[in-house]
Amino acid sequence: MINLAKLSVLMLCSLLLLACVTESGRNTADKTTAAEKAQIYLKIGISYMDLNNLNVAKEKLETALKWDDDNADVHNAVAVLYERIKKFELADQHYQTATDLAPENYSVKNNYGRFLCDQKKYAEGLVHLTSAFKMPLNNRKWLALTNAGRCKMQQGNKKIAENYFRMALATHRLYAPALLEMQKISYHQGKYMSARAFLQRYLSIARHNAITLWYGFQTERSMGNAHLAEEYRQKLFARYPSSTQSQQLKSVAH
Repeated sequence: MINLAKLSVLMLCSLLLLACVTESGRNTADKTTAAEKAQIYLKIGISYMDLNNLNVAKEKLETALKWDDDNADVHNAVAVLYERIKKFELADQHYQTATDLAPENYSVKNNYGRFLCDQKKYAEGLVHLTSAFKMPLNNRKWLALTNAGRCKMQQGNKKIAENYFRMALATHRLYAPALLEMQKISYHQGKYMSARAFLQRYLSIARHNAITLWYGFQTERSMGNAHLAEEYRQKLFARYPSSTQSQQLKSVAH
C-alpha cells in the first residue's frame, strides 16, 4: 500500500519524467516515447488502485492504454481494475489480450487463471495457473500455487487443494494466504495443534483478520482452552463487529 505522501512524490517524479520524455520526443522514435509515457501512466494508475481510488486509476490506466496498446502489463492492470469494478467481460477481454501479447508472462497467467477460477471456469483457470507455476523463470511460484489451491477448494477437491498449499509453502514458508488456507484445512480435519501452528506462523508476518480470529476461537474451543477461546471471541467482536464471523459467534454458547 502506498501512502499519500509517497504517491505525491511518485506523481511529481512521473510528471517531470513525462515532461522530459515529451521534450526529447523530437530526437527519439515516436514508438519509444509512447511506450515511456504508457509506463508512467501505468505506475500512477496502479498507485491509485492501491489507494482504492478506482475512478482516477481507471483514467490513468486507460491513458496508458492509449499510449501503448501493445503493452501486456498495461492490459493486465486494466483487467484487474475492471475485475474490481465488476465489469467481468471487459476484464476477460483484457486478460486475453495480455496473454496473447506476452504468453510467457507468469504474472499475467497467474492473474488470468485466478480470475477464471473466480468465474467458475475451473478447468481453463487451472491451465493458466499450472502454466504459471511451471515456468522456469517464475521466482514467485507460491502465488500461482496458492491460487491453484483455492481453485481446487472451490471445486470441492480439498486433498489436491492442500497439496497445492503445501507446495506454495515449500517455496515460501511464510506466505500468509497459504498459511491461512492451511489453518482452515487443519481445523476442519480436526488437526487442532496444526491449525494453531499455522496461525502462529501467519501471525509472525501478518495481522489477525476476522477469519483467523474465528478459526482461532473454534480451534481453542475444540481443544478445551476456554480462556484463550474467549480472548479470540472478544478480539473478533472488538475489531470486526459487523463481520459474518462475529454474527456467527453471537449465537455460540460460552
